[in-house]
Amino acid sequence: MGDPYLIADIAEKATPAIVYIEAEYPAPERNQGSPFNDPFFRDFFYPFFPWTDTEPQMLRGTGFIIDQEGHILTNQHVVGDPGDGQSITVKIDAPGFTGEVEAELVGADYQLDLAILRIDKPEGLGELPTVALGDSDQSRVGEWVIAIGNPYGEQFEHTVTVGVLSAKGREVRIYDSDRRQTKVYSNLMQTDAAINPGNSGGPLINIKGEVIGINTAVNARAQGIGFAIPINTALNVKDELIETGGVAHVGDGGPYLGVELQNLDDNLARYLGLSEAKGALVTGVVRGSAAERAGIRVYDVVQQFGDVEIESADDLVSAIGELEPGDDALVVIWRQGRRIVLPVVLGSRGE
Repeated sequence: MGDPYLIADIAEKATPAIVYIEAEYPAPERNQGSPFNDPFFRDFFYPFFPWTDTEPQMLRGTGFIIDQEGHILTNQHVVGDPGDGQSITVKIDAPGFTGEVEAELVGADYQLDLAILRIDKPEGLGELPTVALGDSDQSRVGEWVIAIGNPYGEQFEHTVTVGVLSAKGREVRIYDSDRRQTKVYSNLMQTDAAINPGNSGGPLINIKGEVIGINTAVNARAQGIGFAIPINTALNVKDELIETGGVAHVGDGGPYLGVELQNLDDNLARYLGLSEAKGALVTGVVRGSAAERAGIRVYDVVQQFGDVEIESADDLVSAIGELEPGDDALVVIWRQGRRIVLPVVLGSRGE
């Protein structure tokens, strides 16, 4: 690279605009209709559904200031969605001000895993420190990249790691334990720069000092592999997030069954009287949904949906996605030692 201090200079310039984020949520309300209120259910299923008391929850991560209006770009999974009742604080460490300020969550999108916060400029700062935004479409596999963030919280804040852009256009699937569904990340940038929990929402910077990605600490079950959302993905929806609080996706209003699902393993299968760990276990039914109208219950195991054999929660999600709101299908479920066939008419997402 020629200049031995090039990376140090880039990190020094960018660091004041990179913030540490804490989002505190109120204690979750227990759904009286949830199986998790059944102590016998909780005792058996604890290894699979860890039960916590109603304590406030805290999420931590990284973000970076992108303009003088005080907008901060980060990951949705760091801060949640608008209206979740969270209180968010942002720690800034910049010339003229070091401390915490309150932040407002102005927009977020679960599917893209993007969120935008806004802060008021603290007293003592002439201008807010910002980062330069690049063009991720112009990034090249093999170029040097720099990741800056707060892995594992304040203890390691403003950690700088370096690597190369290893690949583009990667797809990663992870299981979202909070929503009990598989989340698909598409078109990710892959890097061997270390990205750990707490780095999420921080910038991936090229050798010109421009942000080309938003680091996302997803578990790909591999060492030495990190991922980032291309900055162009964020820029394409930035204004929509700020103006409307979300992103309208093609497919919104799509087919909707209204169940929470869990994959089976051998222990769960034996407990439910099944010979194989195949099917999708229903752990929750949304009130007023197509599933409730069809008579689907918690503890049911969906084994077939229409003509599709269901071996996992992903199979059921995919089968539903092939249909349209208003379409009907026969659902084969396992309930209390016997198979039952139920007709269901799919609803519309957002109903």
